[in-house]
Amino acid sequence: MTDQDKQSVSGGHTFRKVLGFTFRHWSRQPVRVSAVALTALLGALADVFTPHYAGQLVDALAHDVSGNAAAWHAAVVAFVALTALGLAGTLMRQAAFQNIIMLTLRMMGEVATHAFHRVQRFSTDWHANSFAGSTVRKITRGMWALDLLNDTLLVALFPSLVMLVGSTALLAVQWHVMGLVVGVGSAIYLAITVSLSLFYVAPSARLANQWDTKMGGALADAVSCNPVVKAFGAEAREEARLARVIDKWDSRTRRTWRRGTFNGGVQGALLVAMQAAILGAALLLWARGLASVGDITFALTLFFLLKGYLRDVGMHVRNLQRSVNDMEELVMLDAQPLGIEDMPGAPPIVIDRGDIRFENMTFRYGALERPLYANLNLRIAPGERVGLVGHSGSGKTTLIKLIQRLYDATDGRITIDDQDIARVQQASLRSQIAIVQQEPVLFHRSLAENIAYARPGATHAEIVHAAKLASAHDFIMALPRGYDTLVGERGVKLSGGERQRVAIARAFLANAPILIFDEATSSLDSESEVLIQQAMERLMEGRTTVVVAHRLSTVRALDRLLVLERGRVAEEGTHDELVRRQNGLYRRLFERQALELTKGLADDVVLR
Repeated sequence: MTDQDKQSVSGGHTFRKVLGFTFRHWSRQPVRVSAVALTALLGALADVFTPHYAGQLVDALAHDVSGNAAAWHAAVVAFVALTALGLAGTLMRQAAFQNIIMLTLRMMGEVATHAFHRVQRFSTDWHANSFAGSTVRKITRGMWALDLLNDTLLVALFPSLVMLVGSTALLAVQWHVMGLVVGVGSAIYLAITVSLSLFYVAPSARLANQWDTKMGGALADAVSCNPVVKAFGAEAREEARLARVIDKWDSRTRRTWRRGTFNGGVQGALLVAMQAAILGAALLLWARGLASVGDITFALTLFFLLKGYLRDVGMHVRNLQRSVNDMEELVMLDAQPLGIEDMPGAPPIVIDRGDIRFENMTFRYGALERPLYANLNLRIAPGERVGLVGHSGSGKTTLIKLIQRLYDATDGRITIDDQDIARVQQASLRSQIAIVQQEPVLFHRSLAENIAYARPGATHAEIVHAAKLASAHDFIMALPRGYDTLVGERGVKLSGGERQRVAIARAFLANAPILIFDEATSSLDSESEVLIQQAMERLMEGRTTVVVAHRLSTVRALDRLLVLERGRVAEEGTHDELVRRQNGLYRRLFERQALELTKGLADDVVLR
């Protein structure tokens, strides 16, 4: 199969998936969809019958109406019918538009809400491999494409097809030849238009959309990392990088637009051919006395209406193709597996003691043959404070992600208070685990809102109390707007130590039975580290605590240390026990850090 064939098959598959996605949403509003379809149908039927009465009016006018009551009556009837049809068509189209506004707005809201719901629940791996800007672009572009798709299918294509079928039937009743010309010509026109859109324009549009998404991702990446760009004076470099993406986007989009223009030209040529065939047939019928002047008026009026509808059909098919392409990535997002899913009917977890157990637990990343953890058996007792230490890549962060069920165990199980965490609701599990990360992420909201994120209903007094326990109250009150201060995107307006103390305040307010510190002091200055260690000591009281640390000074006072190496517990014990082990892994790590600290102090003395 050639690449073009593959693209064609993919294009047809995409149309089916996107239309199936749309019809599923239609099924949630059957009354509204029926109302739009019915009023659009009635509006199209009004147009179908308009040429018939236009022909009758011309025939009536061709007679001398003075003393000819029948001709006058026919003219009046035709006039009234034309006026009624015009008014009915206008009212029906207005009703269709009003209904489709309500239909589409509700669908767009549902689609955006559902997409956001799924994105929030995608695995951490998915988020690590996806640009936030690209994801937002997929959702917003798909939402607005749904608006165009609804308009195209319900109030554009459907009435156009009704007009084509009705016109062909009316002409065929009066002149079989004329009906045959219109029917065959319309069929050829539609077949060529649809084929060009589906197999010629759509594959190109799909590539253009992919580069549009990449351009959105590149913009978001550079803007969100602007402090790094400024730090290295790399503005011109980032502009050059974006220019390369824009060049690709430009070439793909230009090709799509050119193909769309060519498609429009082919449609125009087909309409000219149809016009010649219909007018030629009408003239022959008139010349042979088989059609009156009114009949010719009927045929010409019908053709010009038909021509407008056919031209619109070409545009509608192009819009259909464009909207399907624009919705493709949104539909793929909707079909994307969540990665970590709740079991049907999973109950919420209830954590009282915080007893964490790994029972014959095996875990491997993706399709890797060698597991990171194999048959791990481990218990963290209620209220115990446990430290995880080891070289980078030894599995420390993975272990705490497994406790949070950000990953699922490949085999065995993990329990908290004798409840298998794979069989309970994820949200209930994580709501009872407070975590302070190495690089805490804050929302671009006020400090009060960020602290209260752990408990949205917290009072201001509770927020202030949590901030005091986290040694954050003093620096917050020194800010011009205090707790109402906006912290900037991801908290960029605060220092690293300030962000950590806000994160600890948030953990205090959560009041969760299980607490995780993920290298919370690894990148702080000594003064901030002392404040945060004091806050950590207060926060750990009475809670099952897991501390991941590079700086071994932060784990010396913990109840037990687990030294990890290549996904296994190589050593365990207290700091004093482990540091006395000859040739022990922990002792080597401790001595190396002590040596680095001594060297740093000596260098500082020399510099002074």
